[in-house]
Amino acid sequence: MPVVLWHSMDLTTSQHNHLQNELIRELERQEGEKEDEQIVAEIMRRRFFPALITHKSWEGFRFAGHEIRITEATDCYGAVVWPSALVLCYFLETNSKQYNLVDKNVIEIGAGTGLVSIVASLLGALVTVTDLPELLGNLQHNVLQNTKLKCKHQPCVKELSWGIDLEKNFPRSSCHFDYIMAADVVYHHPFLDELLLTFDHLCKNDTVILWAMKFRLDKENQFVDRFQTLFDLEVISNFPSLNITLYKAMRKGRMKARPSKPMV
Repeated sequence: MPVVLWHSMDLTTSQHNHLQNELIRELERQEGEKEDEQIVAEIMRRRFFPALITHKSWEGFRFAGHEIRITEATDCYGAVVWPSALVLCYFLETNSKQYNLVDKNVIEIGAGTGLVSIVASLLGALVTVTDLPELLGNLQHNVLQNTKLKCKHQPCVKELSWGIDLEKNFPRSSCHFDYIMAADVVYHHPFLDELLLTFDHLCKNDTVILWAMKFRLDKENQFVDRFQTLFDLEVISNFPSLNITLYKAMRKGRMKARPSKPMV
């Protein structure tokens, strides 16, 4: 009889602990959602629109102490500012002490409208801004308009088609980048092999990759798995409401293990 009693008491204690753990997890989830919503709201407040309708469509953003005007091309997927770019810009600005970009060599791949590169330039980096040849005109316009006479180093806009002529245009012997930056470069396109090849070519042993990615399809998950065959990957921040994750990566075995620093 005592055995049954103790068994019953143990079961009750186990149930109590389980319920307590479930409650703690639920509270943590709610706190995480609240924090996510607060940060996302702050990020989105950095965007503003022209008060008057103009002949040329543009959007405004406030980062690094500047008002940045970005001209978009709505007929081109790569010439639109996507939320992943805002997440990365916000991170660069709010973590400028830990990730000090002053005089650092930075390359952005798939720069699109150039917003991330512009913010990195305003924060003191020497930036190489890259994308496909058909996007370079609008990209050059945005970069010049927002960085001329405002930056320590004038950024350089350059063509980069992933996986093509990498050694010719970016020779390993002379190209060294402290940071590779990418925002929303993984989506439903047929050039994921070339993208991985480009990351591999540009990344030295001490290069840090900062990569903001929106998850849409299983293809994104598959690319992350393949990416991790070459690089160590660390989650810096998650934004469930946007389906965006901000990653830091380095070559295998080169990243010191430490807790991720949350975005503030």
